[in-house]
Amino acid sequence: MTLPTQLVLRALLERPLQPMYGLELSQAAGLATGTIHPILARLEGCGWLTSEWEDIDPKVEGRPRRRYYQLSVDGVEQARYALAHAHSSISRIGALLPRVAEGGSR
Repeated sequence: MTLPTQLVLRALLERPLQPMYGLELSQAAGLATGTIHPILARLEGCGWLTSEWEDIDPKVEGRPRRRYYQLSVDGVEQARYALAHAHSSISRIGALLPRVAEGGSR
């Protein structure tokens, strides 16, 4: 799982019951909107997310409609498991890497 995907999942898990729109998720994850939208599409395709367009008239509101994303019930469980597994994988890999002496050079 890529780091950007992990950041998006963490942002969604901070408030799993509250739908969030793309720019809001982008800011929460610290990623560009062009990065998060393909991730959101993949997660929705896997059934981890649901999404829906807000019901507004863009002319009246003076802005484009927003698409809101929310983790599905299964998505919450899958996201928590995936993040825990990603963290444990990183820990195992880190334990296998050679240590560089402090203050020394290679």
